[in-house]
Amino acid sequence: MRHCCQRKLLQERNPKMSFDPGPEIRLHSLYTYRDIDRRFWEEHLEEWVPQELADAHVHIVHPRYQVETLTEEMKRDYWVNELMDMQDVETAEHCYRTLFPGRKVTCLAFGFPGLGWEIEGANLYLSEELPKRGWLSLAVIRPTWVAGQIEWWLRQPGIIGVKPYYTLIGYDRSTRDRYIESSIFDFLPHHQLEVLNHHHAWVTLHVPHADRLGHPGNIREIREIRRRYPSIILVIAHFGRSYTLPHAEEGLLPLAEDPGLYFDNSAVLNPEVHRLALEHIGPDRILYGTDNPVFYMRGRRQWSGRTYVNRTSHPFYFNKDRESPDIEATYTLYTYEALRGFKTACQQLGLGSRDVARIFNGNARELFARANRQLKNID
Repeated sequence: MRHCCQRKLLQERNPKMSFDPGPEIRLHSLYTYRDIDRRFWEEHLEEWVPQELADAHVHIVHPRYQVETLTEEMKRDYWVNELMDMQDVETAEHCYRTLFPGRKVTCLAFGFPGLGWEIEGANLYLSEELPKRGWLSLAVIRPTWVAGQIEWWLRQPGIIGVKPYYTLIGYDRSTRDRYIESSIFDFLPHHQLEVLNHHHAWVTLHVPHADRLGHPGNIREIREIRRRYPSIILVIAHFGRSYTLPHAEEGLLPLAEDPGLYFDNSAVLNPEVHRLALEHIGPDRILYGTDNPVFYMRGRRQWSGRTYVNRTSHPFYFNKDRESPDIEATYTLYTYEALRGFKTACQQLGLGSRDVARIFNGNARELFARANRQLKNID
């Protein structure tokens, strides 16, 4: 009876929202596109999302390059391990068409940054497949690679920069976070930064430390990179992993005044974080990103203070505190929930369509062109 009352209340609040899943379109792995998602798009996003999109943060890699078999213990250790079924390029195309109907979508893609993958093969796969579609990629790199290896990757078709990551320092099957407290320079060393700076290459940086972007070491080292290597196109992923407002205040505000530092908004659902970024960083330095295939997941995120919880309707290990079936029946895709959070912040600030279009497309395309021009000059 309680669930029936909840369903009735939710339908009264959302009269256009259907709770019948309707015909499903398979997206990827566990995930499907349902009637509730179509209705969400039509009600909240169709009239707001621009006609052209540039996804500046998406993972694409053929599953054949995965060399590690994930154990149940590994899935329990890190929630993303349960969502790690990577999408190949054809799947990504299909999902873009399905999630963004009528939109022209381009992207900047990279493989999965972990030593459970055959990194070189995955990089070459993107270099071969993405230029056929007018898409670009970043090479996943290891900190042990010498300068000549970095330069070689920058010569490959469609590659405009690199994707470093602290998990690439060394392999530890027991935990993903062995190196989370590393210095940025432990996984993006100076000899690589010198090459990247020389070629005006792109770097998408996922910051280390449990304290996220606001950790004093991150602030200090990002400022050092900007000072010593100013020609690098430096993009801080996920607003520096700022998924809650306190983390955003601690991390974004100290770096907000640097006009040459960019941020992507991938994986951020919190409208307060989006709003703070728009107010202090501004629409000219924010790039749209999906972080798919992770965000094909169905559900919603809730936050309190410095913590957050991911809700979903699938019985993942991390999904321990489930909501009622009637509430779960209202879930849409995380991709759409992230867009709704971003839209809410834009509307609260009265952001116009021109600025919205810059974030979704214009900023990334300008940076794509800048990186491409420089890399064409490599001998």
